[in-house]
Amino acid sequence: MHPPLASLSQPTLACIIQDALAHLQALGYSAKYTQRCRSIWTAFARFAAHEPLDASDAVALVSRFLVSRGLPPTPSPGTLSSHQRMIQAVMRILMEFALHGCYRRRCRVTQQLTLPAPFHDVLRAYEDFCTTQLRCSRGTMRMRVRNLTRWLHFLTTQHVQTVQALHPQHLSAFLRSQLHLQPRTVAVLLSDLRSFLRFLCLQGLVSTDLSVHVPTVRIPRDARLPAVWRPDDVEALLAAVDRSSPKGKRDYAMLLLACRLGLRVGDIRTLRLEHLHWHVAELRLTQTKTGSPLTLPLSEEVGHALIDYLRHGRPVTHHREVFLRVNAPLEPFGADDNLYHIITFYRRRAQITLPSEGQQGMHALRHTVASRLLVTGTPLETIAAILGHRSLASTQLYTKVDIETLRRAALDVEDLPHA
Repeated sequence: MHPPLASLSQPTLACIIQDALAHLQALGYSAKYTQRCRSIWTAFARFAAHEPLDASDAVALVSRFLVSRGLPPTPSPGTLSSHQRMIQAVMRILMEFALHGCYRRRCRVTQQLTLPAPFHDVLRAYEDFCTTQLRCSRGTMRMRVRNLTRWLHFLTTQHVQTVQALHPQHLSAFLRSQLHLQPRTVAVLLSDLRSFLRFLCLQGLVSTDLSVHVPTVRIPRDARLPAVWRPDDVEALLAAVDRSSPKGKRDYAMLLLACRLGLRVGDIRTLRLEHLHWHVAELRLTQTKTGSPLTLPLSEEVGHALIDYLRHGRPVTHHREVFLRVNAPLEPFGADDNLYHIITFYRRRAQITLPSEGQQGMHALRHTVASRLLVTGTPLETIAAILGHRSLASTQLYTKVDIETLRRAALDVEDLPHA
């Protein structure tokens, strides 16, 4: 691992820059982007040559460099130019690489990473084991493979090429490099890593079970309240859709399924023509997340929106999925598509301002349906059935959103049955 930037000599800084550029190339960054990084980092090296490296920490040094480039110490959102944002992002990459010896690319490009053959082979063996023996779903395995690819690629930056060379210190170094993530994300990442290490021991690929060295991050079920939209914002979102075009007809129907029925993104994305039972005005499907059947009534509003899209917006195709892309190839949405681009487009068109990032996705509309039902006095058991929850504990979380509703729902001890 490289020493902190604050204690670097100029030759060492030049070495880190060269290593960081090679690392970005391995991550699949374009030659144009790496050349921009080289230019900015070279300018930083020249700046650092006239600064007392041993008398200041890395954060202060980089901050002074950013100020010299016209970036304020605490820039306000939306005030930076694209070039200034580029400088800020590139310096963040260098800082992270100098600290951890690697950089975690923010977008989803793990499928582009090339792992050493021993890592690639053992990962495929683990994937086959989870699929055939543990019966893990495709969605679960996509996430596990993505997380483990990130982990194995980190090991290559630590000059580890085989699982036999693993050591507990590699686990500690990897965990430190992931501390910028949300606790819930870290908890899932470590759970996947723990499973993989147990597999290695079970198969005799390593002599000891290293999973015992992986810490456990416990996230309480109610650690974060569900994100809920205001009713006026929901209606403004729907009103922003131009239903005269095929895209608008499709998007309006998809948003209604989330806003009115509370369907999960995965169920909207994989909804099929045979799930629509028009003769009884019902939607019947098997949930992608739980595998449990779900039956919901098709209201007149939702039904008309679906019919309008099927008749006047959906292209003629052999695909059975209801919702298809509007640009060629005219096929269903990908398994990793969370439809965030759709809700973001209309949210910005409607100029809806939300207090937090956690409220900006499609899943927030599902939370909003649950909260609305709770406010209108719908029993928790009914809400659980509508949302397709297998456990009532999942539904009870929504009672924390509205304090007044929770207070009204409190039981009188005199009404409780006595043994």
